[in-house]
Amino acid sequence: MSPESGTRSRTRRAILAAAAAVLARDRAATLADIADAADVARSTLHRYFTDRDELVRAAIVDSLSMVEEQQKAAAIDQGPADEAMRRLLVAMVDAGERLAFLFADPDLAKTLDQAKWDPDPAVPGTLDLIRRGQAEGVFDPGQKPEWVQRVIWALTYSGWEAGEKGELARHEIAGAVIRTFEAGTLTRP
Repeated sequence: MSPESGTRSRTRRAILAAAAAVLARDRAATLADIADAADVARSTLHRYFTDRDELVRAAIVDSLSMVEEQQKAAAIDQGPADEAMRRLLVAMVDAGERLAFLFADPDLAKTLDQAKWDPDPAVPGTLDLIRRGQAEGVFDPGQKPEWVQRVIWALTYSGWEAGEKGELARHEIAGAVIRTFEAGTLTRP
């Protein structure tokens, strides 16, 4: 890979990360706002993405990929279900800004032009992990796995939002999310 292509790749990633971050906070943000957040000139942004729709589509794909990478890194198919869930929750907190971007707008399906877009998609394997935890007797079997998955999204988003508002320090978010999740889903002896 040439140095130029490495620089180009880093610039593209910076623009996509900035787009997700800015649009998570303000859906009406301008391309100039995104360029400022990416620390690039607006003309540079336009060399990578010709218009806002193209940038948003690319940011969606990039964010979905990042969330999936975080989930894979959490190795939720390994070890006891409660430990795997803690790893997943930490991974989702780390991807909180991307999740806020992805799930805050119910019209993203129209942006992607994909009829199969699920506005409440599962991170691959999440439902399997929840069911495994229920079978192991760790998670409350009286709660539907789909509900528990929604709780994960809600807690992750709430953690991100609390961090944004200064209600929780960044290093406190994962612990708060895990404690709250476990208080509502773990079985009691």
